[in-house]
Amino acid sequence: MRIGISVLTHAGQNIWENGIGQNVLFLARLLQRIGFVESVTLVDAGDQQQMPPQVDLAAMGLGFGRARELGDALDVVIEMAGALDVQWLSYFRACGGRVVFHCVGQPFVSLAEPIVFTDKGHFSPPERCDEVWLLPKDEVFAPLMRTLHRCPVFEVPYLWSPQFLAQRVAEVEAAGWRFGYTPRTAAQPAFRVAIFEPNISVVKSSSVPMLVCDGAYRAQPAAVASMQVLNTLHIKDHPTMLYLANSLDLVREHKAVFHGRNDFAGFMVQFADAVVSHQWQNEQNYSYLDALHGDYPLVHNSPWLRDAGYYYPDFDIAEGTRQLLQAVHTHDAQLDDYRARSRRVFASVDPLLPANVDAYAKRLLHLVGGDAGFRADATNAARPA
Repeated sequence: MRIGISVLTHAGQNIWENGIGQNVLFLARLLQRIGFVESVTLVDAGDQQQMPPQVDLAAMGLGFGRARELGDALDVVIEMAGALDVQWLSYFRACGGRVVFHCVGQPFVSLAEPIVFTDKGHFSPPERCDEVWLLPKDEVFAPLMRTLHRCPVFEVPYLWSPQFLAQRVAEVEAAGWRFGYTPRTAAQPAFRVAIFEPNISVVKSSSVPMLVCDGAYRAQPAAVASMQVLNTLHIKDHPTMLYLANSLDLVREHKAVFHGRNDFAGFMVQFADAVVSHQWQNEQNYSYLDALHGDYPLVHNSPWLRDAGYYYPDFDIAEGTRQLLQAVHTHDAQLDDYRARSRRVFASVDPLLPANVDAYAKRLLHLVGGDAGFRADATNAARPA
């Protein structure tokens, strides 16, 4: 089976600009482990005709090209990080190819927000794919996707690897910085707290984390040294943002800093000791796993990570405040247990975990109708790492 996965290249691209670029490559790595998969190719829906500098296609054993150049060389196309031309998809399917829409963004918000908040957006015609694949975080939206796309919808495993984080950590450590949580000292017991929400959608914004940080500071001023709010320069002059920020003691007492976009490792090694996050119906995020991998205290409301980090439910700011204060006072003492709980999460999302490989192999076989030619050497003949 020859598989293509869509990507969207653009000028100035970086593997850290969003999670979907990494997700594509983790999926590609997994697919290469399936015995009946002959090749994996990235299908470019952008305009640069090359991947970000952090991606070595030759080392990863991946092909790369435009859809119209690759049609005869593919059996299955997974539309994932870039929208492919609808006419080409129709032609590909008419020639016997199979198309999957692998939706990794929150599907309701991507449908509703462009309609409500902007005059731009994208909506592909229904019936352009044979199946829709959703991550576990979006299972609740399966009926919506089934109705929109008029085809079967299936859940597939969430994947993550520290591959790109390790690459970036090597760069910052070569520059003289140390990545990873450093136990507090008597001279500096307080946390410098970072908030990494992108602030481009209601599903991940800094509003609740800012309230959590300020609640902790008002309760125990010695617990929070600073609040570092990233991805806010584009909204720094918005009246509501200004009113919210100026209501906080951390802002009034000049302990808050508002930043633009920064990568996780490069920022944490210089400016922060802990992370406070918030999501709405979007509980699986790579930034959480990056924080856990560095043993940084992660205060979050992701039910999926209930047993890792410091969990508070829903919009419960008081509980988020309590969890942040608990992290300040207990994180050093329980670091070994914290690390062990994080490692269990990493093991479950490893692209090379046999259960994950098997799950995607079964989906592919179902997609092509359980073709015996593919089934003969499925995951039992998976290739070496």
